[in-house]
Amino acid sequence: MGRRVGGATVSMDGIPRPVFTGQRTTTIEIHKHLRALILDSTLSPGTSLKQAELARVFGISRATVREAFRMLQEEGLIDAELNQAGRVREFDADELDQLYGARIALEALGVRVTTGRLTAAESAEAKQLLVDMERLQSENDMVRWGEVHRRFHALCMARIADPLARTVNSFSERSERYLRLYQVWHPQSFSDAHQQHMDILTAVQGDDPARAATLMAAHLARTATTVLRDLSPHSTHHAVLEAVAMVGGCKI
Repeated sequence: MGRRVGGATVSMDGIPRPVFTGQRTTTIEIHKHLRALILDSTLSPGTSLKQAELARVFGISRATVREAFRMLQEEGLIDAELNQAGRVREFDADELDQLYGARIALEALGVRVTTGRLTAAESAEAKQLLVDMERLQSENDMVRWGEVHRRFHALCMARIADPLARTVNSFSERSERYLRLYQVWHPQSFSDAHQQHMDILTAVQGDDPARAATLMAAHLARTATTVLRDLSPHSTHHAVLEAVAMVGGCKI
């Protein structure tokens, strides 16, 4: 059997409260807050989420909660019925396999078309983001770490445009809960990933697109295959392995 996930029923009265900065940003802030609670497993897989209860606990309208639910559902974090309760989605090995298979294929393409084409300003920003990620990890600020991490990956693919960039970002957001599992279950992953990130950036700044693609594919595949083994030891990792084979030259 794989690792056990999920937990006991959570009382909404006992969960952390969001900080609201203004009426115009309430929906964005409640979405961000609930997303963070799901990613850090305060709201574990299977937890029931009732619009009326959350509206009462947070002191906001049901319409605001409903819109936040819609956003969370688009990200694959909850299942929700129209105007009814939602439920935090269970972890799914097949979803993980296909999400990361898609990311490997698309992000390998992204770094290929970007290699040798970063501006000096983009290179400088990417280097600073690596420093920021180390600091945020030491401060255990994983919400900001996730934002900075996505920005780093986006910079390494800076020459792609919509709709590809939007698709890549969507897959990245949907796979973040699995990345968080990897980090919790394998805390040494932070130092490993930092070195991989530095290697990827060096390659993207160079003139060998194939090497950049191989490094990105290996980076993503290591995360995916490790969590797949944890969640479902008998998983074939089919999509991940096929995507790695498409990139070529990648060892995981």
